[in-house]
Parts: sequence; C-alpha cells; structure tokens
Amino acid sequence: MPDIMPTDPTRLKFGIGQALPRNEDHLLLQGRGSYTDDLQLPGQVWCVMVRSPYAHGVLRGIDTAAAREVPGVIGVFTAQNLAAEDYGCFRCALPLEGLNNVERPALAIDKVRFVGDPIAFVIADTKEAARDGAEAVIPDIDPLPAVTEASAAAAADAPQLYDDVPGNQVLDFHFGDRDKVAFAGASTTVRLEMRNNRIVVCAMEPRSAIAEYDPASSRYTLHVGCQGVFGLRNQIAKDLLKVPVEKVRILTGHVGGSFGMKSSAYPEYLCLLHAAKLLRRPVKWTDERSGSFLSDAHGRDHEVVGELALDAQGHFLAVRLTSFANMGGYLANVGPLMGTMGFLRNVQSNYSTPLVEISTRCLMTNTTPISAYRGAGRPEGNYFMERLIEAAALQTGIDAIELRRRNHIRPDQMPFTGAAGTQYDSGEFTALLERAMAEADWDGYAARKAASEAKGMLRGRGVGNFLECTAPPSKEMGGIRFEADGGVTIITGTLDYGQGHWTPFAQVLHQQLGIPFERIRLLQGDSDQLIAGGGTGGSKSLMASGAAIIEASAIVVEKARHAAANLLEASETDIEFEPHAAGGPRLSIAGTDRGVGLLELAARLRAANGAAPGEAESLDVQHIFNEAPMAFPNGCHIVELEIDPETGVVSIDRYTTVSDFGTLVNPLLVQGQAHGGVVQGIGQALMERTSYSEDGQLLSGSYSDYALPRASDVPSIGFASHAVPARTNPLGAKGCGEAGCAGSLPAVMNAVVDALSARGIHHIDMPATPEAIWHALHPQAA
Repeated sequence: MPDIMPTDPTRLKFGIGQALPRNEDHLLLQGRGSYTDDLQLPGQVWCVMVRSPYAHGVLRGIDTAAAREVPGVIGVFTAQNLAAEDYGCFRCALPLEGLNNVERPALAIDKVRFVGDPIAFVIADTKEAARDGAEAVIPDIDPLPAVTEASAAAAADAPQLYDDVPGNQVLDFHFGDRDKVAFAGASTTVRLEMRNNRIVVCAMEPRSAIAEYDPASSRYTLHVGCQGVFGLRNQIAKDLLKVPVEKVRILTGHVGGSFGMKSSAYPEYLCLLHAAKLLRRPVKWTDERSGSFLSDAHGRDHEVVGELALDAQGHFLAVRLTSFANMGGYLANVGPLMGTMGFLRNVQSNYSTPLVEISTRCLMTNTTPISAYRGAGRPEGNYFMERLIEAAALQTGIDAIELRRRNHIRPDQMPFTGAAGTQYDSGEFTALLERAMAEADWDGYAARKAASEAKGMLRGRGVGNFLECTAPPSKEMGGIRFEADGGVTIITGTLDYGQGHWTPFAQVLHQQLGIPFERIRLLQGDSDQLIAGGGTGGSKSLMASGAAIIEASAIVVEKARHAAANLLEASETDIEFEPHAAGGPRLSIAGTDRGVGLLELAARLRAANGAAPGEAESLDVQHIFNEAPMAFPNGCHIVELEIDPETGVVSIDRYTTVSDFGTLVNPLLVQGQAHGGVVQGIGQALMERTSYSEDGQLLSGSYSDYALPRASDVPSIGFASHAVPARTNPLGAKGCGEAGCAGSLPAVMNAVVDALSARGIHHIDMPATPEAIWHALHPQAA
C-alpha cells in the first residue's frame, strides 16, 4: 500500500478515499458552464465549412462566384488560398515501422476521399450568411467508385485512393514469430471471425473553435475544446502553422465530452487561424450535428479472425489475431494504433498466454477517418479474447469459468512479463472473478433462467473478464500557486472533459499539504500557463497529475521549511510540518508552540516580495513529473439479459461489476466513470451501427438512423472494488476512465450468445440489433 495513504482513510473529510461530488457540478447543473460556443468575441465573424457530397472523386474546380455575392459574405477560401502560406499537413504521429504516412491538407486539393471531406470555407458577418454562402459554393467533382470496407479495399480490383499507396495499404503490421506461434501441436484450436463495429463518437458538445490573431505580436490564439492544450499547441504550431510554439496559445473551458475524438487538431482549426490572420478579426465555427457525424473522427472498425490454441488440460498456448483495420480516407493522428499496438498489448488480458501473434493490414477507404475512441484498442483486445474463451469452452467441454481460472496469471507470478513485453506489477485476477460471481448471485441463475423461459424469453448470462494496459504517463506539470486571496491553484497539463479532475486533484493536494479543500482551484486549459502536459487520454490522468501534485507538494514543504526557519530564527532541521493541524497546515519548531501557518507564510513571502536576503519570493512551484510505467486496471463484468425471440429485442436485466482500479482517490467519481464506460459498451454491443452505401454515403448520419443507449436501455449497474494498489506510481492508482468499455463489450455479447445458444447460435457480431438477432433466429424467414 502506498505510504501516502492515511492509516485510517476516513479521518480526512476531504482526503484520499472520500466519495466527494464534483466541484464543478453546481456550475454545470445551473447552466453556468462555459463551453466554446458560449464565447462571443467583439468583432467576430462566422465560418461554415463546405464539404464534399461525394465519397471519392477528382476535384476539377470550385465555383465560388455565387457564394461571394451572398449578402454578408466576407470571403470564400479554397485549398489554393491556403497553399500560398506553406502550411503543414496532417499526418499520423505514430513511429510505426513501415508506415506509409500519407499527408492530409486542410482542404482537399486534387481528390475528395470521403463524404464530408472539407473542400472550402465561407466567412460571413453572421452564421446564417455563412451557411447561405456555403450552400452557394458549387464544386466540380468527377465521381469515382468508392470502397468502404477495409477487406474490400485490399482486393486487387478495389478503387485506389492514393497513387502512391498501392493496394490502399498504408501498413502491414506484424508481431510474433509465426514458426513459434504454431497451432499444429495444440490439442484444441478455436477460430472465430469477429467484427469490431465502427462507432460515431457522439460527444455531447459538437466541435467548436474561435481563432484570433494579434498582428502586433504575430500571435495566434485558439479557443477550442480539446483533451490537452499543451500537446494541441505543439501540433498546431510546429506541424501546421510552422511557427515557434510561443506564437500560439490554446484556451479551453468546459468540454462536453470527447472520448478520444477531440485529442488532435482538425482541418477546421487551421482554416480558422488562417482567416483570423488575414481578416484581423476573430473567426468562429461551430459544427452542426449533421456535420459532426461526417467530420469528427470515428472509432473502432476492424475485421478480425481470432484463433486460440489450448493443450489437453485447457491451458492457453497461443493467441493470434489476423485483421483488417479501416483507416478511413486519411490517416488520423493515431489511426493505426488500435489495430496494432492496441491489440497486441491487450489481447493477452489477465491470462498467462505465452505466445501472441498480431497481423494487421491498415487500409485506406472512402469513409470518415478513424482515430482513438474510449479505450483505443483495449476494449476490443479483451473482447476478442473473451469471445475465444467462450468458443473454447464450447469446443473442449471445459467450463468457461474454469478455463479462466486455469489460465489466470497468479499473484505469486508478479511481476509478470507478458508476451508483448509489458510487465504487470499487481493483480488478483481469480479472487476478483470469484467475488464478481458472488456479487452476481451466480448460483441463483438457474431459477432466473427458468422464470424467463416460462415467459417465452431467452435468457443468457455473460462474463467479461478484462485487463487493459493504460497509456504510459508522459511528462506532466505539477504546478502549485498560492494566490493573493488565500486560495491555492493547482496547474496541470491534463484536461478534464467530463471526468471531474478538480475534485480528486484537490483531494490529493489536501492530503499532502492540508490546504483547505474549499480553497483549492484547478487551472488546466491555458497553454501559456504550462511548462509540460501530456493531456488526458489512455486513463492516465490521476497517475500523472496525481504524482506531479505529490512531488510538487514535497517541494512546497521544502521551501516552506526554509522560509519558516528564517522567520522563526531556528534551524531548518528543527522545523516540523504538520499538514492537518487543528488550525490548518502549520510549520513549527519541534518541541515548542512557536510556529506559522502555511498559508500565512505564503502571504508573508508575497508581501515581502523577496526583500529578505536569500529568501524566496513565494512558495509557488512549477514542477515536471517525469513519468511512470503504464498500469493495468482489470476486473470482471457479469451480465444477465433476456431476448424476445419474436422481435429480437434485448433487455439487460442484471449488471454486476467488480474492478481493480488500484487506490480509489474518489470512489464516487470512479463509479461514475465505470458507469459511463459500461453504457458506451452497451451501445456498441447492441445498437450503434454505422452504415455506408456502396457509393460511400453515410446512411446512419443522424440520430434518426444511429441509435444511442437511453436511460430505459440501461439497468442498475452494480459496482464493487477489489483494489490491489499499483506498485508503479505513488498513488497506487491504475486508471478507470475506459475500463467500463473493456468489460462491457465481452460481457454483453457473451450474454447475447449464451441466450441464443439455446437455438443453436454460437456467435453473432456487434451490434446485436433486434434486426440482426431476429435474422439469426429466423434465417429462412429472413
């Protein structure tokens, strides 16, 4: 157990382990949040994008004459206008060997490659005028045949998206020695074809941005919702504008969801910055939901053949994934990650499988580009393994729970190095599984199943045992600033877009320094205030920012002891710091009642302003936490559901989760994160179907055609913690933001298949919509 935990976690009302509501909730619930679209800057003009109506075609020209005559239109811009500025292109940031890193201009130049590909933008005095102007732009496009499936793009006669990308393939990724990952000697080999369905990332807040340019300083400012202002500033400055980073400032207020989608720059942002510089006026753009469906990066989309080899005793010998990964029309910042390193690191899950082989072909198609979506390879890796285990149980006759037990990595094997080279530091996987079964009333299932059958319903039960590898924490800022009004500000490079960082970060600081909880603030959305920042993604925020706050707090104490020694005319070695003294954090001379409060000391230093020789001007700290290894959140979800065989409708009846997220700084927020991930997993498993026509038109381009889970679709979700603190970061935290998806995908789909198995159906792909289930149950009628 990390030594920063109190002996009794309940003794600090606002310390680590307390279930405190989010500090920002009162603002958001009262409608006082400040999102990008809420901002109105003096003199601002509006931008509306013009997008390709074709999925694939040669762009012969763009007629902008009529658009320029629309009242209120200030300008119409195409790729030719941007070309004169020598801007950079968008490209994949991953250092993957063999990657053909095709570059994307902000506006299409020679060809369009998906419906929604931006080809121009209109600036006008009002949003309505800009929209009218955009509708008056007439593109001259010669349509070409389109391809929307990755496997189809690999065919010899498939339409070619790029002249310099033969066969549409940008990467042929392979890990594992095929000669060693041999299945010939296995007692049992299981094979499943599985689909990881494409997801539209339906964040509550559509993307929006406002660009400003100051000619006096040659400096750009972009107000935009994102996942980390430090990294976005670097990408925009270095890669796109090609200016020094100090010439760009990114400001982010509240963010209404992202799930990976808002983590990187988009073409619209460069267009806005260009127009702001040219017009010397703020330029605002807010997407409509119809545009979001087309232009926001999508998630998932893999066609996978999974294979699992077992010996006669049911021990796993090897697992192999052979996949097609859809990249869309352009390579996103991390587009190939999910089907390559994401699969590799996570398919092993919490099982001691000695050999892993991953072969993934990444292909370009005439669809919206694919990027990270909640879990980014981790939920799907676990999904593939859990479905293979269920298939192996059917094939071998060994109970699926017993197969999991036999192959779990044991606590006495820790630290355990997996086949992908990742080193697990902690975990009690079998004990956690047993607790989940107890919480789910495993033994009472037979009676519930009989009751369902009596009603004419098919009942199924599914297990989703999972382990995911978080992103390794990058360098992160731990800033602590003592304000003139007696408040204390935490400055961090991670960014809250729904997680609730303010509260748990304040809990860590309160525990370390005893600062009154209500006086602690959080600054996270201003790149000018940061000296480092890894952003929020990969479930690493608390590991990174929490560790940075702990280290920065230690520096504050060191500075405070020095200042207190000078003030109290004592030796520094005699100064004791008591963070949770009765009157607040205090420094005193050991064995005496002489001392000074920490906040009083900070105020005195500020007033003195370094007047005393050798004295610090403040207790403020700007610290960079280097990094820590990735962590391994794990758990087990157990689902029971009913299927109406007459309609194919699925109703989830019971949902149990037991998770090991390490130290829970704030159990209430952790539970909320887990619930959110579960709901998104239910959505992907049962209803979120992204559909394209043969010519590349998005058929599910609105909420009339694309289903999201509603309250009525979601059961009460049981939550229990089986915490085994991580040994690799000072908090013992393991991350929790995406784990809900990792457990829910396999649990829900295993339950669906279990229910359908009574009718001889042993696999069905996501999404298991009523239509898909009805067709499976009534193949002749279908």
